[in-house]
Amino acid sequence: MNSHHRVRTARTATALTAVALALVLAPAAHAADAPGAPAAPGAGDLAAARTATQQPAVLDKLGHFFARKGVPPTQQLGISAADEAKAATAAAPRLTGDTVPVYTLSAAFVSGRAGAEVAEAGFTATTAVAADGQRASVWTARQNGSWRVVNIASGSDEADYAAKAAADGGTAFREPQINAWYELKDGRVLPLDDEARRSVGARGSTVAAYQRLVRQRYGDKLPGSAYDASGKAGGFTAENAAPQPDRTAPLLTAGSAIGLTALAGTALGLRRRKARIKY
Repeated sequence: MNSHHRVRTARTATALTAVALALVLAPAAHAADAPGAPAAPGAGDLAAARTATQQPAVLDKLGHFFARKGVPPTQQLGISAADEAKAATAAAPRLTGDTVPVYTLSAAFVSGRAGAEVAEAGFTATTAVAADGQRASVWTARQNGSWRVVNIASGSDEADYAAKAAADGGTAFREPQINAWYELKDGRVLPLDDEARRSVGARGSTVAAYQRLVRQRYGDKLPGSAYDASGKAGGFTAENAAPQPDRTAPLLTAGSAIGLTALAGTALGLRRRKARIKY
């Protein structure tokens, strides 16, 4: 995976809804100094999520995603529809590896709720590979009692970072507002990518120090704040708008760091991913 070659803004061509994070900013209660791994979806949920990715309609969309090399359907491709269809068939997408839960910074943790875990499972991801070696991540979320595919994103960060952290005995999680990937291990928050290193340093930080950091980052971005009223939630002002120049963080919502009506993330893939298809 070579994230340096990914175009930063095309993946966000489809509007992202603001993520919730209704934070009750009570006086800073101490979160557990060394919380355990976040609660993971059960084996049955992961199996159901995997089944959703295997449907013929999803594989067809993957074929077109690879044929377009991540260029969103809203943009001109430069080839005819017939040629795109041929390329989609030739892509011969296949799923590879495990379906993994994707953990995201928890609103309860940011708010300082006692005993809150640092991150929570928001959706699952399954890596798909094309015949020419392109990779994509198929996102699945539980909606209305069943698992459904909600997004396709270029690359395979979700599975790659999950595997990297697991090999070290930790759990990967993401602070999507800045697209930073971390490993939670032994009461510390360790960086897994460049964004995370810029955030907590090469040696990481304690959980308590990280909690103070994220409270400082997002405390002024609550529902009803001036940031909210400005229309910058999610880093976007309108559908299909480009990211805001300051790349500021979106609002955070209670219960989940992902708005699951259309798997709208929080500025998802702002820096790394080339394109996304929203179902």
